[in-house]
Amino acid sequence: MGGFFGISSNENCILDVYFGVDYHSHLGTRRGGLASYDKEFGFQREIHNIENAPFRTKFGGIIGKMKGQAAIGCISDMDPQPLLFRSVGGTYAICTVGIINNVDEIADIVLKGSHGHLEAMTGGRINQTELVAALISEKEDLVEGIRYAQETIEGSATILVLREGGSIIAARDLKGRLPMSVAISENASAVSFESFALLKAGFEESKDLGPGEIVELTPGNCRQLVAPGEEMKICAFLWSYYGYPTTTYEGTNVEVMRYKNGRIMARNDMAHGFDTSQVDYVGGVPDSGTPHAIGYSNETHLPFARAFIKYTPTWARSFMPTTQAERNKVAKMKQIPVNELIKGKNLLFVDDSIVRGTQLRETVEFLYDNGAEAVHMRSACPPIMYACKYLNFSRNRSDMELLSRRTIVEIEGEEGLNHLDEYSDANTERGRRMREVIAEKMGFETLEFQTLEGVVEAIGLPSCKLCKYCWTGRDD
Repeated sequence: MGGFFGISSNENCILDVYFGVDYHSHLGTRRGGLASYDKEFGFQREIHNIENAPFRTKFGGIIGKMKGQAAIGCISDMDPQPLLFRSVGGTYAICTVGIINNVDEIADIVLKGSHGHLEAMTGGRINQTELVAALISEKEDLVEGIRYAQETIEGSATILVLREGGSIIAARDLKGRLPMSVAISENASAVSFESFALLKAGFEESKDLGPGEIVELTPGNCRQLVAPGEEMKICAFLWSYYGYPTTTYEGTNVEVMRYKNGRIMARNDMAHGFDTSQVDYVGGVPDSGTPHAIGYSNETHLPFARAFIKYTPTWARSFMPTTQAERNKVAKMKQIPVNELIKGKNLLFVDDSIVRGTQLRETVEFLYDNGAEAVHMRSACPPIMYACKYLNFSRNRSDMELLSRRTIVEIEGEEGLNHLDEYSDANTERGRRMREVIAEKMGFETLEFQTLEGVVEAIGLPSCKLCKYCWTGRDD
């Protein structure tokens, strides 16, 4: 995944952009970058590896050296950015969020058209943002080039461009799979992935751009360059996991959605005969599972408790290390038990999702090792059956890395993959069997997933406006 923030102002805005980008640190762990434009000094740019140190510490000493009335920045879970280019249309800085699935095809288009070259990274990969910039350069007009790039890409591309002179071009991806909000004050304008970052930067109100909408931001003004499209497919997984609790997407706050989602899961459990009296405490797998668990607790009137706490001063993100073995070790070392809330207790935990299940198995073993009598598990979203092809929200390289998929093949071989809808549904024989097998494998007393209808209800948007591909494999 990744996040972005930018300001065009009449005054030096580096400090505000620095904090605005830092507020997106939950969206990526690999690279962070800032680019600024100053009327006297021109462009400046800094990119740093943030895999083992947060954005704030890597850029804290730089903000006193950078200067500019306009700046953009990003947190990236993929390639180094923002990138700085000199083109026929002038010099500009660019950052992108999304994923390109047809990289080789686009590279051929660019190389055959320009007879030039693209920088190859380790393993022969091409920087996604450089590829977007190359597509943009295929057209003489910047906005036309952005539109051409978005239409050529299979996947998605949300784009920020900082132009010479200090204006910012902000382009939301064609289907609005990722959010993009803008805000205006008397002397500045800003753009952000997370809406709360705009409020913290001093902007009183923000507005969501529509799918495919392109605007130009200048100090105190936002000018529409391309009107929004009618079809929106914003990622529903944002509310379940990625979104920061204080942010709001398309009018629905993340934290509020998670409370509501937990309540719906609890009602589903009770409607299907789950005996809540066998549970001593409800807890969330920290951090994003916690609000879902609070909602579950509020609905069932079962006491909420934090049976273990994550020690985060030195390891804020369990998946920061590059290898799975390191991530598992860090996850284990971070978990500090509250023994009085675990020993001899029947616990129900809610996690935001179950993807590969590796760390969740470690968590359950940790609870049993500390004396838990039983651990019931709930997933705040449906079984994930498909690796996302629209956003870089997971490290999965194939569908078979997904726990649900692997379990289905274990149950009935490749034939099971023809019945994924049945396996998703807890009311079918196949659905019940999948849950039983996963529960046995992972050590859960019981296991259940939120329904697709429940997630949609909790978000509160029409289902047709939500991307649910990772659960259904469909674009409807």
